[in-house]
Amino acid sequence: MSVTIRPAEKRDITAVAELIEEIERFYKTTEIQLFEERRAQVEEALFGSPPLASALLVEDEAGDIVGLAAYSFLWPSAGSTHSLFLKELYVRDTLRRQGVGARLMDELRAVAAARPGCSRVEWMTDRDNPNARAFYKSLGFAESDGKIVYRVDTGAV
Repeated sequence: MSVTIRPAEKRDITAVAELIEEIERFYKTTEIQLFEERRAQVEEALFGSPPLASALLVEDEAGDIVGLAAYSFLWPSAGSTHSLFLKELYVRDTLRRQGVGARLMDELRAVAAARPGCSRVEWMTDRDNPNARAFYKSLGFAESDGKIVYRVDTGAV
């Protein structure tokens, strides 16, 4: 199947909100956010002033959004450079193992390389996600030791 990878546009807000519900269900989230709340958050995150994130979308031949790579830039990274931080990489199960995820990773590397001062691409995956770990290993990416992730809720919804 032929797909197109492109930046998210305002016309994609509803489709991205629907795909995010699919992602939540994939990760077995028990409380799914109401659609209108999720749609508003997608719009604010991707198209607010300033935007909080960016996304590359995978569009199939029928024009459906079937995957995404959501990312932000972080500063400082190494010295005074910045990095592209991949927050979410998802491809619908019907398109997995067809090279779509690898193409998304290539596009992300191109986005980072095209941005002056961006020194690297970084991301995380769960230790108990063997499929993701095998995918990244198949692309030649080594796991990095030494970082411990901390998270604290702000109470905001």
